[in-house]
Amino acid sequence: MGKNKQTVIMPKACVIGWPVKHSLSPKLHRHWINHYNLNADYRHEEIEPDDVVEFIGSLAKHGYVGANVTMPYKDVAFQVSKPDKRANFVESANTLWIENDVIRATNTDIEGFVHALDARAPGWDHRSNEALVLGAGGAGRAVIYGLLERGITRVHVVNRDLHKVSDLQKKLGNSVIAHKWDAVPSLVGRSTLLVNTTPLGMIGHEPLRIDINSLPSTAVVCDIVYIPLETPLLAAAKALKLVTLNGLDMLLHQAVRGFELWFGIRPKVTQKLCNLLAADINRTY
Repeated sequence: MGKNKQTVIMPKACVIGWPVKHSLSPKLHRHWINHYNLNADYRHEEIEPDDVVEFIGSLAKHGYVGANVTMPYKDVAFQVSKPDKRANFVESANTLWIENDVIRATNTDIEGFVHALDARAPGWDHRSNEALVLGAGGAGRAVIYGLLERGITRVHVVNRDLHKVSDLQKKLGNSVIAHKWDAVPSLVGRSTLLVNTTPLGMIGHEPLRIDINSLPSTAVVCDIVYIPLETPLLAAAKALKLVTLNGLDMLLHQAVRGFELWFGIRPKVTQKLCNLLAADINRTY
């Protein structure tokens, strides 16, 4: 008798959201799949709210080795999976994978933000000792955690709800300092890193009204918004000849670990890939 032929199963991952057709993740991951010549796939999964718990809990039955999770399901993904330390801190999950039949979760926004900074502003962590972070939502918490991991000693967090920042202080100690929005003018001049994690300045939202003229000449300005690619905040920073970072940089770098977990290759973020997605954003918006 001849040997039994083994069936090679093509690994598949997806992005889960509601809505989700706007997501850039399929284009991003398919670019890497093609670049590395993999027999794999990445898809959209637009799941209604009543069905999302069942869908995430049965990823393998749906044919997936893992998934990205976008709004509004990051909190749900955190609750129905086994989260790691980073997801536990942020209390939300954006990346899922299956290990020994267990759905595990992490939050790659933390490393995505830090690695994007490393790429765009090498040495930022050696010249930054005070950072100003606008917003304390899920993205804000990820940014704050990443900054403290890299040794930033004072992170000033501005948020309308100071209770959120108080919770962060309990977890992280005195390195996190809470402020109301009216404190921003006095904080700008002492910050070598300014990060907007709110939707202010994004298309469809109110503008971010902030005067950054007093920022140090060595400051780095980041905006996690990528629609538009250049927000008024980043345009003002460029006029001051400051180093800037937009949300697309963070999106690209946060995707790396998921791809590695699902498909076994750690992909590289290249300028070609950045240009590809930037062109797609500009065509759409």
